[in-house]
Amino acid sequence: MDNRQAIGSWLSGPRAAAEEMGADFGYRGKGLGLPEEGPGSIAPLGRRFGAIFIDWTLCMLIAYGLFARGDQQVAGNWALGIFLVMSLLTVGTVGCTPGKRLLGVRVVADDGGRLGFVRVAVRTVLLLLVIPALVWDRDGRGLHDRLSRSVQIRM
Repeated sequence: MDNRQAIGSWLSGPRAAAEEMGADFGYRGKGLGLPEEGPGSIAPLGRRFGAIFIDWTLCMLIAYGLFARGDQQVAGNWALGIFLVMSLLTVGTVGCTPGKRLLGVRVVADDGGRLGFVRVAVRTVLLLLVIPALVWDRDGRGLHDRLSRSVQIRM
């Protein structure tokens, strides 16, 4: 390999270099056995961010209206608790929060089944910590989904 090839692979990144050497990454969700498009495929990041925005707004409205009495700091604290309870109840039973339902996203176990209570609790607590949700794998799953062995799919 000459220096120009080495510099080219460095500039294009490790994925391009691996693909050049014959690695096949496929589409998001291929390693999980999910379809590339349509129902059951990995939910797009835009829908997932939209769903969390809807859910957080709903929790803030509930907290502000019922518990905060005009104090935004108190509303934020209550919203965390409301989000925890809402997520445990909705993801643990029907597989989606209200925001996920509106945007056509569902949380399932990586084997396709329903998540149990412990896995939903682990996922929700990690989601509330925010950082695990910002660390993604090549399938687009956040660390909170990987550790709880779950995946967000299109409905």
